[in-house]
Formats: sequence, structure tokens, C-alpha cells
Amino acid sequence: MEFVFAPLSIAFLAASLLLSSPAASAKTEAFIVIDAESGKALIERNADAQTYPASLTKMMTLYLLFEQIEQGKTSLDQQFTVSRWASAQAPSKLGLVDGQTIKVRDLILGIVTKSANDAAVTVAENLAGSEAAFAERMTQKARALGMMHTFYRNASGLPNPGQLTTARDLARLARALYRDFPKEYAYFATEEFTYNGITHANHNHLMHAFEGMDGIKTGYIRASGFNLAASAVRDGRRLIGVVMGGLTARTRDVEMAQLLNTAFASKTGAPPVLTVENDEDTDQSTLAGSAAHTLAQLSPVARAEAATPPRAGRHSRVREAAGHWSVQVGAFAQQSAAEKAGTTALAKLQSGKGRVVQVLPPNQSERYFRARIVSFSEREAEKACRMLHKKHLQCAVIAPGPTQQMAANSTHRGS
Repeated sequence: MEFVFAPLSIAFLAASLLLSSPAASAKTEAFIVIDAESGKALIERNADAQTYPASLTKMMTLYLLFEQIEQGKTSLDQQFTVSRWASAQAPSKLGLVDGQTIKVRDLILGIVTKSANDAAVTVAENLAGSEAAFAERMTQKARALGMMHTFYRNASGLPNPGQLTTARDLARLARALYRDFPKEYAYFATEEFTYNGITHANHNHLMHAFEGMDGIKTGYIRASGFNLAASAVRDGRRLIGVVMGGLTARTRDVEMAQLLNTAFASKTGAPPVLTVENDEDTDQSTLAGSAAHTLAQLSPVARAEAATPPRAGRHSRVREAAGHWSVQVGAFAQQSAAEKAGTTALAKLQSGKGRVVQVLPPNQSERYFRARIVSFSEREAEKACRMLHKKHLQCAVIAPGPTQQMAANSTHRGS
């Protein structure tokens, strides 16, 4: 069956297709990773299952706004007027007030960092006259981009049973944002934004913890679960991943880190780290249900650096630390990268006195160097890990084990 799309028929067409397609499943578990240059899918699961986009909707809202900016029809300093309808949107929001004006630049930053619903609706109304008219444009643009299973009903992603998409469609949209608007795409890397004296941090916490990530958007409504579209680049190679239906924000982030690391490693031949199994020096009770540990194991494969030669006098220090609790901050393909990550994490602690960075060499089951900070009591290790989490660094508390001695030749002092 072929369809001819005309502006006046978009709403009717979308509705008819929606009625003829299966309803989206609540919390659909789906993911996909694509190569940004070719668009080729590298890893996928349920990538064509329809689900609710939540705030990933705002990716299309921004696409249409960026298009207007590039065409010279809108400028970053232009003032948009806030309506009563926009100001009444449910949180997250900037707290915009009916009748006020706000610069387009601030609307973009509010959407990227705070995922502000009032900002998204303000964009829609000022570009199309009404949010409903803008939603029709969104659906029409989706078709032009090859997003054949996506239907928009609003500009924010707030719950609407007719607002549907797929992981594959969102990956196409993320790729189009990077391809079509390389200058505006940089907004997605904004870590924080201050408006009216209030600072809003970017909801994508992997921006701080995953090497090479520079965007792009998180999303959540109860019906969809936790969603994330992300893009990262390493050694000139960019990948785009979409995860839909996470049970929590943390488990969603863990899965994204898994998928991207696996896809990046596939080109270099490095083995993917997917699960934690039979780690003899890890307390299994600590690992049970621990997304933090999994993400620590999935820290990025760093670029190759010249290995730092062992410093004299390290051996005795490690033996003193043996049998103590430790904090693991990642697993890396290169020893030098593991040492660097450990040193960075140690510097984040308020007091690193008496601590050392330990790098466990690869064993028979994996080829990664694990970076740890050692010489803690159990309570001290838990406190240190909580502190690192507050500073957006992933970590895991590791119980004492006999194989800690294996790292004697790969440990260096901290400050």
C-alpha cells in the first residue's frame, strides 16, 4: 500500500494508521546502536516495537526549531511569547509565565538541560500557531526522515496514547540532528544552564561518566519507562544508541554503556564486557542487583596511551593494602588508561591521604585492566563511593580478596 502525504491530510492519515497498528506496550524494552556515518544498525532488540517517546519527543521539537534557525526564519536572540497553555504545562518546566517573552537560545537550553515542557510548547506555538499544528509538522517531518512508525500529538512528550515511536526511528532522528545541524547539535553537550537565577543540570548523567559522549536526550513517563538517546565519538568514529523502557534511570544508563562499549569494541577486536561473573575478589552480595557495579565494569575503552612504567617502592604499599576493602572505578583496555581513571577518581575524594591506586591486570576470563582505589575499611569504601557518585563518577565497593595481590606491579601512589 502506498501513501501520498499532503499537509492537510497528515492528521487524518496519522490517526488512521494508528488505529490499524498494535497498541504500544507499556515499558517496552528495546534498544539499538547505529553507526552515525552509515546509519547501519550494529546491535538491536525490538527496535521496531512501538512505544511512547516521552521527552525524546523534544528531539523533533528541536529539529524543527534548528531548521527555522538555519533557514534564517528565526534567530537565537528572537523573543518568543509564552501563552497560558504553555505556562500551565506539567513539570519538568522552567516556570515560564503567561505573557512573558524569552529568547530562543534560552528555550533551547531549557529543553536540552531541564527538558522543560513549558519551553517546548512555547517553541511549538510560536513556530506553528498552536501545539496541535506543530505536532502535525512533527509527524510530517518524521516521514521525510524515514521515521515511518512515529506519530506526534504534542511537542513535549507528556502522556498521550497516540504519541508513538520506535527505537529505530529515534536513532534515525538523532542521526539527522547531528548530520543536518552540526552547529546546533553542540547544544546537546550543555552540562548546565542558569535561568532566572536557577541552575539546571543536564539530565543525561552519562555525559560525565562515559568517554566521548556529547548528547543527546533523556525521557521518562510512567507508561514508557526510562528512555535515552545518546551519541558518543571515539577515535573519529561516532555511534548513536537508543534505549527504551528502562526500569530506572540507572539501569537504563548501564544498558546504554554496555551497548556502546560493545559496539565500539567490535571494531577494535577488544572483547565486550557484558556481565560480571565469578569475580573471585568481588563480594557477590554487594553485586546483587547493583547497576553501579555493572556500569563501573563497563567504563569506556580508553584510547591507547604510552604505558607508565612502574614506580619504585610500590610493592610494599600494595601488600599493606591487601585484605582491605577497595573502590573500583572502571575497566579499561589499556593499563595507562586505568591508572589515569584511578588517579582522577582519587583526586575527587576530599582526602586521598593514605590511599593508593591499584590496577588489576587481565585474567583468564577478561582482557581488561580494572582500576581501584585501595586501603579502605568497609565503611570508608562505601562513603568514598557515595562521594564519587555525587561527583558523577561511577564506582563499586569491592570486598577483600586474595587476587588483590596480583596487582603489586601495577599500583601507584595517590596524593
